Amino acid sequence: QVQLVESGGGLVQPGGSLRLSCAASGFTLDYYAIGWFRQAPGKEREGVSCISSSDNSTYYADSVKGRFTISRDNAKNTVYLQMSKLKPEDTAVYYCVASEHYYGTYRGGYDYWGQGTLVTVSS
Repeated sequence: QVQLVESGGGLVQPGGSLRLSCAASGFTLDYYAIGWFRQAPGKEREGVSCISSSDNSTYYADSVKGRFTISRDNAKNTVYLQMSKLKPEDTAVYYCVASEHYYGTYRGGYDYWGQGTLVTVSS
């Protein structure tokens, strides 16, 4: 059974850091591009970051560039999103996604989605 499970969300103060994890089961992440999307209350789901399978190229949305870092540990079949200098506007449910053939921020390009993990940035 193919599954992506996110963890690491929670409540953090502005300026703080969190690391989200996305563990895959049922398939090998090595051959998949992995992305992170987020959806804030009342807003559209948006692509935050993604990492390719071929050469580990990365993409970041302008809103998180310089603050978030995506990485993968193929040995652990896990992808991470290190988030620092968090702002209240980063509050959202964060979703991990995987695609064997697509790399980018188009939601429809991804085959597998996790259930999401909530990140709340508030004092």
